[in-house]
Amino acid sequence: MRILAIETSCDETAVAVVEATGDTFRVLSHLVASQVALHRPFGGVVPEIASRKHLEVIYPLTRRVLEEAGLPLAELDLVAVTNGPGLVGALVVGVSMAKALAFARGVPLVPVDHVKAHSLAVLAEESPRFPWVSLVVSGGHTALFVVRSPVEHYLLGHTRDDAAGEAFDKVAKLLGLGYPGGPVISRLAETGDPSRIPLPRPMLDHPGYDFSFSGLKTAVLNLVRSGRTFAVQDLCAAFEAAVAEVLVEKTVRALSDLGLSRVVVSGGVAANRRLRTLFQEEARRRGFEVYFPSPSYCTDNAVMVAISGYFEFKAGNQASLELDVYARSQFPRYPL
Repeated sequence: MRILAIETSCDETAVAVVEATGDTFRVLSHLVASQVALHRPFGGVVPEIASRKHLEVIYPLTRRVLEEAGLPLAELDLVAVTNGPGLVGALVVGVSMAKALAFARGVPLVPVDHVKAHSLAVLAEESPRFPWVSLVVSGGHTALFVVRSPVEHYLLGHTRDDAAGEAFDKVAKLLGLGYPGGPVISRLAETGDPSRIPLPRPMLDHPGYDFSFSGLKTAVLNLVRSGRTFAVQDLCAAFEAAVAEVLVEKTVRALSDLGLSRVVVSGGVAANRRLRTLFQEEARRRGFEVYFPSPSYCTDNAVMVAISGYFEFKAGNQASLELDVYARSQFPRYPL
């Protein structure tokens, strides 16, 4: 089965062609048009600018992907598209393109949840056995799930305020480091000492699996306003360590409480080196398996949309040309 997938939930326009054989996948073509340079002057994503840029690039990007895959439109079997969660205007662009392609080709149109797709991105390269605990951690999402199958995701907990990646961006802005904040903070943290600046570990001792990063961001703000002298590298290292330790500890706690032995970490923040190292150290110490997608599949991409779309199609989930978009996901809670 040859799947054309489209992702336009935020500030990346992504299109891919993926071939599915059984439950294994071969990426025939995969392109992403980033909008980082457009949004950098504003210190964050401007929804109207994002939507207009998607509209500008979606058609030529789709043509390029089909050309690189060596696949004429007539040979497509399925069109998968992210229809939420995300920026509504941005999502409408991708869904409209997907509807047009599915209608023109006469093939099924399959809606994909962006967060679910992140959880399954690892299947582009590896085959962890279900069930697993999934940590999706990005600029817009921080949540823990139990994933029983490719189409069964049950929520354990989520952030009550800022997502982890959003906290990185806001702290970088406080420090005048630019946008996006994650890569620059991680780069500076490599030469810093996290032990020199004590920062809180929000909700680490709180029961359950919810997260909160607003208080950590406020602690950094108070430090900056205090007039205390500190090395930016040390503050970046301390902040990165605090975020990573909370994410790892909450996830490991979920694994232990539920008696599971596999965890998949995905989303843009999953590319963070400190986070990966901490998870790998804990996996060796506690004897569980941990999986990460390659960095190119951590950030928003259409390969993950193709994979999720394939499994949704197998489960009988298709959409009509009346398909709508949504800003927020609603997942069933795991029955603890």
